[in-house]
Amino acid sequence: MVAVRRATAPLLLAGALLLTGCSGDVPAAPPPPPPSSSSSSSSSSSSAPVATPTSASSSPSPSAPPVAAKVVVLDPGHNGGNAAHPAEINRLVPSGRGQTKPCNTTGTATNAGYPEHAFTFDVARRIGEALAAKGIRVVYTRQNDTGVGPCVDRRAAIGNEAGANAVVSIHADGSTAAGANGFHVAYSSPPLNAAQGAPSLRLAQTLRDTMRSGGFSVSNYIGGGGLSARSDLGGLNLSTRPAALVECGNMRNPAEAARMTSAEGRQSYASAIAAAIEAYLAG
Repeated sequence: MVAVRRATAPLLLAGALLLTGCSGDVPAAPPPPPPSSSSSSSSSSSSAPVATPTSASSSPSPSAPPVAAKVVVLDPGHNGGNAAHPAEINRLVPSGRGQTKPCNTTGTATNAGYPEHAFTFDVARRIGEALAAKGIRVVYTRQNDTGVGPCVDRRAAIGNEAGANAVVSIHADGSTAAGANGFHVAYSSPPLNAAQGAPSLRLAQTLRDTMRSGGFSVSNYIGGGGLSARSDLGGLNLSTRPAALVECGNMRNPAEAARMTSAEGRQSYASAIAAAIEAYLAG
């Protein structure tokens, strides 16, 4: 979820956009474990910026498709430990265009309490598993759902350092407007570099088109035609790689909340987004 429409609880209570942590190269590591019906991780965190990026890679076979050996950074929004560390996530960091914004936020939740951070983490793992099976190297901005951050600037840096062919952030909205539903895809506009121009717009359009053809309705309350040009999202502003952010739907809408809460529903989001990323890489 991003800043403009998040119904976020005060950070001093137990429970928008992107990207903390340490600097340095993105390490290669085995992929996260396969997703289950639960989106939480067994990893734990004992200090503030603990979410180190992990990656999944596999060697393409001689007959591997054209997308093999490409690099994709998946950025699951927020983190499970954010609410318990208000000082860390309220810390101001660069957000591009000469502005600053809080390091991160807690995200939103369904009316029944299923949190955005859990949804995004589970969907990102499912996407990553599908992409890795095609020989695509997958890098994650966080490796568990119990840590803090990373901050928006660090999330962008992870994609830049990885030399990503595509960076996709996964979020969900929390609008309380009556009847608000549907997904939208945000991209940085006006662009600040070449990657934020035609490449990012094509990535956003491919995500939009593939999700729409997969049966998902475009947002009826934000953006236009499933796309939203944004100048205020730090993770997009600071990216030097093609990047887009998917708001999968409105967690406060009962029908969309039911889909997001179920493992089958999360798989449907992941399958559509993975297919879109593959299509973009092959283009």
